[in-house]
Order: sequence, then C-alpha cells, then structure tokens
Amino acid sequence: MRSTRIAVSAAMLGALVLPIASTAVATAAPASAANTAQVAWPCHQPGPWVIGTKAVTIRSKASSKSTAVGILYRGHKFTVHKTRGNWHYITDATTGERGWVSGTYVYRQVYMCLD
Repeated sequence: MRSTRIAVSAAMLGALVLPIASTAVATAAPASAANTAQVAWPCHQPGPWVIGTKAVTIRSKASSKSTAVGILYRGHKFTVHKTRGNWHYITDATTGERGWVSGTYVYRQVYMCLD
C-alpha cells in the first residue's frame, strides 16, 4: 500500500515537473513580427469572444434560475447579439441554439499593446 502511494506521488510530481523542464527558452521576436501582431489585433479593438470553461449553460432568460435550453461547449463558434448586465444573448453556430449565457464564463479576450 505504501509503495503504491510513493509510486503515485512520484508519477504526479514527474507530470508536474516535465512541462516546466521541457519548455523552450523565450526569445525576442523580430521587429517585423511585432508589427504583424499589431495589424492582426489593434489595441483599440477587443478580441474574439471565448468560452472560459469546458461548457456553459444556455438559458431562456438572463437569469441563473431560468430554464436551460442548451449547452455551449468550448470550441463552438457563436455570435453575441446583445448584452444585458453580465449576460450575453448568443446563437450557437454549431447547434443553432439561441439564448442567454453568463458573462462570467463567456468574455472577450483583451490584448495589451506596448508602444
């Protein structure tokens, strides 16, 4: 029993250390690459909408107590039509479901430009 715990602990520790040990050394990008990044997403424009968890419940109203009408999974394409408080009315392009999702889990990426 004790040897099993030690083996499991060693495996978990190895899984945690391996990604850190195998990361490449960061290097500065050439000036042309920096300019390309700024053209792709200018500082004054918000980024795309993303899902910050594995799945979000799509609801009939902008309330956590309203009826669930579907699930929006990470990776699904969706369109935000309007926002009310911390809720967004969306259409899931993958399934066609329409409804409200919490802004706690669905948000726009923010980019920072260093000039």
